[in-house]
Amino acid sequence: MRLQSGDKILFIGDSITDAGRREDPDGLGQGYVRMFRDVLAARHPSLVVDVVNQGIGGDTIRDLDRRWQSDVLAHRPTWLSISIGVNDVWRQLQTPRNPDEVMIDEFEATYRRLLTPVVKELHCKLLLLEPGINGETLDTPHNKLTGPYVQCVNALAAEFKATLVPINRAFWNAIHANPSRKWTADGVHPSSNGHMLMALAVYDALDAN
Repeated sequence: MRLQSGDKILFIGDSITDAGRREDPDGLGQGYVRMFRDVLAARHPSLVVDVVNQGIGGDTIRDLDRRWQSDVLAHRPTWLSISIGVNDVWRQLQTPRNPDEVMIDEFEATYRRLLTPVVKELHCKLLLLEPGINGETLDTPHNKLTGPYVQCVNALAAEFKATLVPINRAFWNAIHANPSRKWTADGVHPSSNGHMLMALAVYDALDAN
Protein backbone atom coordinates (compact mmCIF):
# COMPACT_ATOMS: atom_id res chain seq x y z
CA MET A 1 0.00 0.00 0.00
CA ARG A 2 1.48 3.32 -1.11
CA LEU A 3 -0.50 5.36 1.42
CA GLN A 4 1.30 6.00 4.68
CA SER A 5 0.09 7.02 8.12
CA GLY A 6 -0.27 10.78 8.23
CA ASP A 7 -1.30 11.06 4.57
CA LYS A 8 -4.36 13.04 3.54
CA ILE A 9 -6.23 11.78 0.48
CA LEU A 10 -8.76 14.21 -0.95
CA PHE A 11 -11.47 13.10 -3.38
CA ILE A 12 -13.01 15.71 -5.66
CA GLY A 13 -15.63 15.31 -8.37
CA ASP A 14 -19.33 15.46 -9.15
CA SER A 15 -22.40 13.76 -7.65
CA ILE A 16 -20.83 10.30 -7.98
CA THR A 17 -18.15 11.44 -5.54
CA ASP A 18 -20.50 13.63 -3.47
CA ALA A 19 -22.99 10.80 -2.73
CA GLY A 20 -24.70 12.83 0.01
CA ARG A 21 -21.53 13.80 1.85
CA ARG A 22 -22.92 17.19 2.94
CA GLU A 23 -25.74 15.45 4.84
CA ASP A 24 -23.34 12.92 6.37
CA PRO A 25 -21.94 13.69 9.86
CA ASP A 26 -18.65 12.12 8.72
CA GLY A 27 -18.58 14.27 5.58
CA LEU A 28 -17.89 11.23 3.39
CA GLY A 29 -21.28 10.42 1.86
CA GLN A 30 -22.59 6.93 1.20
CA GLY A 31 -20.69 6.12 -1.98
CA TYR A 32 -17.29 4.94 -3.09
CA VAL A 33 -15.34 7.41 -0.94
CA ARG A 34 -16.79 5.96 2.28
CA MET A 35 -16.40 2.41 0.95
CA PHE A 36 -12.77 3.07 0.07
CA ARG A 37 -12.17 4.41 3.59
CA ASP A 38 -13.73 1.27 5.06
CA VAL A 39 -11.82 -1.15 2.81
CA LEU A 40 -8.59 0.66 3.65
CA ALA A 41 -9.31 0.40 7.39
CA ALA A 42 -10.21 -3.28 7.13
CA ARG A 43 -7.13 -4.20 5.11
CA HIS A 44 -4.69 -1.92 6.96
CA PRO A 45 -6.06 -1.33 10.48
CA SER A 46 -2.85 0.30 11.72
CA LEU A 47 -2.79 2.85 8.90
CA VAL A 48 -4.03 6.32 9.95
CA VAL A 49 -5.08 8.29 6.85
CA ASP A 50 -7.28 11.40 6.62
CA VAL A 51 -9.94 10.83 3.94
CA VAL A 52 -11.65 14.02 2.69
CA ASN A 53 -14.59 14.19 0.27
CA GLN A 54 -15.01 17.41 -1.74
CA GLY A 55 -17.47 16.14 -4.36
CA ILE A 56 -20.37 18.39 -5.44
CA GLY A 57 -23.27 17.11 -7.50
CA GLY A 58 -23.62 18.54 -10.99
CA ASP A 59 -20.01 19.64 -11.30
CA THR A 60 -18.11 19.82 -14.56
CA ILE A 61 -14.41 20.59 -14.95
CA ARG A 62 -15.40 24.28 -15.04
CA ASP A 63 -16.86 24.01 -11.56
CA LEU A 64 -13.72 22.33 -10.26
CA ASP A 65 -11.75 25.24 -11.71
CA ARG A 66 -13.87 27.75 -9.77
CA ARG A 67 -13.31 26.05 -6.42
CA TRP A 68 -9.83 24.59 -6.91
CA GLN A 69 -8.07 26.98 -4.52
CA SER A 70 -10.51 26.61 -1.63
CA ASP A 71 -11.47 22.95 -2.05
CA VAL A 72 -8.14 21.44 -3.12
CA LEU A 73 -5.05 23.60 -2.74
CA ALA A 74 -6.05 25.02 0.66
CA HIS A 75 -6.35 21.49 2.07
CA ARG A 76 -2.79 20.61 1.04
CA PRO A 77 -3.49 16.91 0.45
CA THR A 78 -0.66 14.44 -0.05
CA TRP A 79 -2.87 12.44 -2.45
CA LEU A 80 -5.57 13.86 -4.74
CA SER A 81 -8.23 11.74 -6.47
CA ILE A 82 -10.16 13.39 -9.33
CA SER A 83 -13.32 11.98 -10.89
CA ILE A 84 -14.92 14.31 -13.47
CA GLY A 85 -16.29 14.27 -17.00
CA VAL A 86 -19.75 12.68 -16.90
CA ASN A 87 -21.62 16.00 -16.67
CA ASP A 88 -19.32 17.61 -19.24
CA VAL A 89 -20.57 14.98 -21.72
CA TRP A 90 -24.17 14.67 -20.52
CA ARG A 91 -24.92 18.38 -20.99
CA GLN A 92 -23.94 18.23 -24.66
CA LEU A 93 -27.12 16.29 -25.47
CA GLN A 94 -29.61 18.33 -23.47
CA THR A 95 -32.42 20.17 -25.22
CA PRO A 96 -32.42 23.15 -25.38
CA ARG A 97 -28.65 23.32 -25.64
CA ASN A 98 -27.04 23.70 -22.22
CA PRO A 99 -24.48 26.54 -22.02
CA ASP A 100 -22.64 24.56 -19.34
CA GLU A 101 -21.59 21.81 -21.74
CA VAL A 102 -17.82 21.34 -21.85
CA MET A 103 -16.30 20.22 -25.13
CA ILE A 104 -13.20 18.04 -25.17
CA ASP A 105 -10.67 20.80 -25.99
CA GLU A 106 -11.80 22.92 -23.04
CA PHE A 107 -11.96 19.85 -20.79
CA GLU A 108 -8.37 18.90 -21.58
CA ALA A 109 -6.95 22.42 -21.27
CA THR A 110 -8.70 23.10 -17.97
CA TYR A 111 -7.79 19.71 -16.50
CA ARG A 112 -4.11 20.20 -17.39
CA ARG A 113 -4.10 23.70 -15.89
CA LEU A 114 -5.59 22.41 -12.62
CA LEU A 115 -3.05 19.62 -12.28
CA THR A 116 0.00 21.85 -12.69
CA PRO A 117 -0.05 23.66 -9.30
CA VAL A 118 -0.94 20.45 -7.47
CA VAL A 119 2.22 18.82 -8.76
CA LYS A 120 4.55 21.83 -8.72
CA GLU A 121 3.45 23.53 -5.49
CA LEU A 122 2.08 20.72 -3.32
CA HIS A 123 4.14 17.87 -4.78
CA CYS A 124 0.91 15.94 -4.42
CA LYS A 125 0.47 12.42 -5.77
CA LEU A 126 -2.40 12.04 -8.21
CA LEU A 127 -5.14 9.50 -8.81
CA LEU A 128 -7.02 10.24 -12.04
CA LEU A 129 -10.27 8.33 -12.44
CA GLU A 130 -11.61 7.71 -15.92
CA PRO A 131 -15.10 9.19 -16.42
CA GLY A 132 -17.82 6.66 -15.69
CA ILE A 133 -20.55 5.41 -17.98
CA ASN A 134 -23.61 7.17 -19.41
CA GLY A 135 -26.02 4.27 -19.75
CA GLU A 136 -25.30 0.57 -19.43
CA THR A 137 -25.02 -0.09 -23.17
CA LEU A 138 -22.15 1.08 -25.35
CA ASP A 139 -24.38 2.44 -28.12
CA THR A 140 -26.02 5.26 -26.13
CA PRO A 141 -25.30 8.72 -27.59
CA HIS A 142 -23.66 9.77 -24.33
CA ASN A 143 -21.32 6.78 -24.23
CA LYS A 144 -20.28 7.45 -27.82
CA LEU A 145 -19.25 10.96 -26.75
CA THR A 146 -17.49 9.76 -23.58
CA GLY A 147 -14.64 7.95 -25.35
CA PRO A 148 -12.49 11.04 -26.04
CA TYR A 149 -12.84 12.15 -22.41
CA VAL A 150 -11.66 8.73 -21.19
CA GLN A 151 -8.72 8.91 -23.61
CA CYS A 152 -7.93 12.44 -22.39
CA VAL A 153 -7.73 11.31 -18.75
CA ASN A 154 -5.49 8.40 -19.76
CA ALA A 155 -3.17 10.79 -21.60
CA LEU A 156 -3.05 13.27 -18.70
CA ALA A 157 -2.26 10.47 -16.27
CA ALA A 158 0.73 9.53 -18.41
CA GLU A 159 1.81 13.17 -18.83
CA PHE A 160 1.70 13.94 -15.10
CA LYS A 161 2.93 10.51 -13.98
CA ALA A 162 -0.34 10.01 -12.12
CA THR A 163 -1.93 6.74 -11.08
CA LEU A 164 -4.74 5.96 -13.51
CA VAL A 165 -7.88 4.36 -12.10
CA PRO A 166 -9.68 2.66 -15.03
CA ILE A 167 -13.24 3.25 -13.86
CA ASN A 168 -14.81 3.24 -17.32
CA ARG A 169 -13.15 -0.08 -18.19
CA ALA A 170 -14.08 -1.54 -14.80
CA PHE A 171 -17.77 -0.82 -15.39
CA TRP A 172 -17.76 -2.26 -18.92
CA ASN A 173 -15.90 -5.36 -17.78
CA ALA A 174 -18.48 -5.88 -15.02
CA ILE A 175 -21.42 -5.29 -17.38
CA HIS A 176 -20.03 -7.72 -19.97
CA ALA A 177 -19.39 -10.32 -17.28
CA ASN A 178 -22.97 -10.14 -16.00
CA PRO A 179 -25.37 -8.13 -18.21
CA SER A 180 -28.34 -8.92 -15.96
CA ARG A 181 -26.85 -7.14 -12.93
CA LYS A 182 -27.48 -3.42 -12.59
CA TRP A 183 -24.37 -1.39 -11.83
CA THR A 184 -26.11 2.01 -11.81
CA ALA A 185 -29.34 3.38 -10.41
CA ASP A 186 -30.15 5.42 -13.50
CA GLY A 187 -27.48 4.68 -16.10
CA VAL A 188 -25.03 7.16 -14.55
CA HIS A 189 -25.09 7.15 -10.75
CA PRO A 190 -23.65 3.90 -9.40
CA SER A 191 -25.76 1.48 -7.45
CA SER A 192 -24.31 0.20 -4.18
CA ASN A 193 -22.33 -2.51 -5.98
CA GLY A 194 -21.23 0.08 -8.56
CA HIS A 195 -19.84 2.26 -5.79
CA MET A 196 -18.06 -0.77 -4.36
CA LEU A 197 -16.59 -1.47 -7.79
CA MET A 198 -15.21 2.09 -7.81
CA ALA A 199 -13.90 1.85 -4.24
CA LEU A 200 -12.05 -1.36 -5.03
CA ALA A 201 -10.65 0.10 -8.26
CA VAL A 202 -9.19 3.02 -6.27
CA TYR A 203 -7.87 0.67 -3.58
CA ASP A 204 -6.32 -1.69 -6.14
CA ALA A 205 -4.66 1.22 -7.96
CA LEU A 206 -3.09 2.37 -4.70
CA ASP A 207 -2.18 -1.15 -3.62
CA ALA A 208 -0.46 -2.03 -6.90
CA ASN A 209 3.25 -2.73 -6.72
